[in-house]
Amino acid sequence: MKKVVFLIVSMVLFSCSEKPVPEPDMLLEEEVMVAILYDTAILQAVEAYLPDKLTTNNIKIKNYIYSKYNIDSVTYYQNQRYYASDSRKYRDMHTEVMERLEFEKTKTDTLLKQEKMGSKEPIK
Repeated sequence: MKKVVFLIVSMVLFSCSEKPVPEPDMLLEEEVMVAILYDTAILQAVEAYLPDKLTTNNIKIKNYIYSKYNIDSVTYYQNQRYYASDSRKYRDMHTEVMERLEFEKTKTDTLLKQEKMGSKEPIK
């Protein structure tokens, strides 16, 4: 019984702490983390629907992200964990990624429709 009470008290104290996950040594700005999440989503979609594209071009998702953002795996995982520890902020970040994906999809769909119709007028 004492162990159960201790466990419950520990969970409550841990969940109420303002910063349960320490700030990373190299904290990435929220906008950069959103960009990383966006790029990861795009690459994972390519991997799911056109797996040969990444393999043929010798692209490994994590290595691409590390190289593009000039970070290492430790920085990536520390930041991922840090931002994920704040569920509201992390949800907002993912909402931003989804909105960006939807915007790009709409833009692409419009371009495809114009191409089908033979229109050369640029989209703004």
